[in-house]
Amino acid sequence: MDKKTYTVTIAGEGKSYEEGTAYLTIAEEFQHLYRYPIVLALVNQSRLQELGKTVDSDCELTFLTAADKYGYEAYRRSMCFLMVKAVHDVVGHEKAAKVRVHFSVSKGYYCTVEGDVTVDAEFLRRVDARMRELAANRIRIEKDTIRTEEAVEKFEKHGMYDKKRLFEYRRSSWVNVYRINEFEDYYYGYMVPDTGYLTHFALFLYEDGFVLQMPALENPLAVPPFEPCQKLFQVLKESVKWGDIQDIETVGALNEMITTQDMREVVLVQEAHQERQIGEIAKKISENPDIKFILVAGPSSSGKTTFSHRLSIQLRVNGMKPHPIAVDNYFLNREDTPKDEEGNYNFECLEAIDIRQFNRDMTALLRGEKVYLPVYNFKTGQRMWESKPKQLGENDVLVIEGIHCLNPKMTEMLSDKNKFKIYISALTQLNIDEHNRIPSTDGRLIRRIVRDARTRGTSASQTIAMWKSVRRGEEEYIFPFQEEADAMFNSSLLYEIAVLKQYVEPLLFGVEKNTPEYAEAKRLLKFFDYFVGIGSDVVPTNSLLREFIGGGCFL
Repeated sequence: MDKKTYTVTIAGEGKSYEEGTAYLTIAEEFQHLYRYPIVLALVNQSRLQELGKTVDSDCELTFLTAADKYGYEAYRRSMCFLMVKAVHDVVGHEKAAKVRVHFSVSKGYYCTVEGDVTVDAEFLRRVDARMRELAANRIRIEKDTIRTEEAVEKFEKHGMYDKKRLFEYRRSSWVNVYRINEFEDYYYGYMVPDTGYLTHFALFLYEDGFVLQMPALENPLAVPPFEPCQKLFQVLKESVKWGDIQDIETVGALNEMITTQDMREVVLVQEAHQERQIGEIAKKISENPDIKFILVAGPSSSGKTTFSHRLSIQLRVNGMKPHPIAVDNYFLNREDTPKDEEGNYNFECLEAIDIRQFNRDMTALLRGEKVYLPVYNFKTGQRMWESKPKQLGENDVLVIEGIHCLNPKMTEMLSDKNKFKIYISALTQLNIDEHNRIPSTDGRLIRRIVRDARTRGTSASQTIAMWKSVRRGEEEYIFPFQEEADAMFNSSLLYEIAVLKQYVEPLLFGVEKNTPEYAEAKRLLKFFDYFVGIGSDVVPTNSLLREFIGGGCFL
């Protein structure tokens, strides 16, 4: 029986291919048009596919490399698979060493190995050599689709109990299992075709484990220098430790707790833990009478507003009188605001703030003078002034919130002895399983989709569409200064995604298939399939989560 022929459109050019032609074959034909190796295909601008898939209808193909978001994620995911396989080869599969991929450090992942293993320079040398050997052999990364019940049995046999527990709560009847030679594992998301793509990496001993360093999105063919942020690392490490203590290290563990325990108590423990941390920051501030300016900064959807309110309450408990100030009130008048390369007003850059006026006002307040502070009218784009002046008393402090608060240029006229800088971010410590991370950026995007829909009437498509620009601003204006902080606060809650699930899923289902945002919406919907949901009635009114789902006592 003759095979059917279909028209595949690539870069505006339509070509005929027989039914069953692999996307990999087509990619090889068009590779010369791309600077970096092709790793994935986007079908009809909406459906991500691995290159092992075959042509079965007329379609449009867009090829993705590691310089594209989804291709980059596939590269890093596949690199983790290669690393885990190499560790098991070096240690010996009979020892069943447990590799845990924890969180991002520098441009890589911090990993530990549990079991009868000493992670030292010689161990890393052997793992590195094995990874490079596997890459040189260009071993195909196979994918098998098996029944969920079979996957549960398989991973229990392999000693991968996190995955076993994860699939016990999976609604789907099928699971994709990946294989390099005889070694099987599960990964959330797509893989590159074979190990030959995985040649750019480095391993660095760090703390109790090691870092698998990989290229940056901007240059997929070069491994950047290893530059860890020590303060941030310690916060992340403590967050992982806290999750382990609570027996909520993974999604499967959380699901088990939701279905077998009283979640009100679990939630209250998480909230009490955060309150204790906020109280410790407030106590540290109160012990230094020179501190007058508390500067709070962090990326989008970190919960800065609620954190500032809760910190202010704790400051009052310690005998201080906090006054909130939003740096946004120091925006230049709109006609004076800088524009970006596309001609749009750039409200993210430091130059959009009247730094000179801000420093003058803060300096005057420090001298005990009365100051009329500005109020920015976002509708008119003009600055006005408060009707009553502000004056600092002996126990008064200003809690100043803004994305540039950690940038030394923002407070260049103020003495460091009068400043206390706080970096806040939602640093997700919960992982899907021991090898599959939940990126903090995903947690913050989910928060923002829910909040924007509730407070601004913004669709999920609109929020997803502008997320790339938001992330670019964070990389440029926030993250470079995070180590300037005197204290760091992780606003992520171990249970929050199970609550956000009920709010965000209907919004994601509303993203239309013919839009560029559909692939991301579909990815997030698949992600939520792992979670058993819980109702918002268990969330206290002062929780940071209330800033996003509503019903909070501060807003």
